[in-house]
Amino acid sequence: MKKGNNRQPNSKRPRAARPSNDQAAAPVEMPRERKPPVRYGPTFIILEDQASNTFHYKAGVWSSHGVSITEYRATSQVKLLPQQINKMLRYEIRCPL
Repeated sequence: MKKGNNRQPNSKRPRAARPSNDQAAAPVEMPRERKPPVRYGPTFIILEDQASNTFHYKAGVWSSHGVSITEYRATSQVKLLPQQINKMLRYEIRCPL
């Protein structure tokens, strides 16, 4: 027995008509102005306890720090570090220059 050609011919579909040059073209987008890049200073480490008090390491001692993490998040880069010290969270902070 001879096997026949089982392929089905593709049916030709009518193509959509392309818009002519007379029709209105797509609106032209205006280029956006880029914000200048932000330069950040060196990093420093802040600890936050369960009561949201913050501490800064200075001269070998963890001293109280007046700015909270939420205030830093508004203006700076804040990164939560995976290690904890005495059940306090560590954050790496970079403030803009």
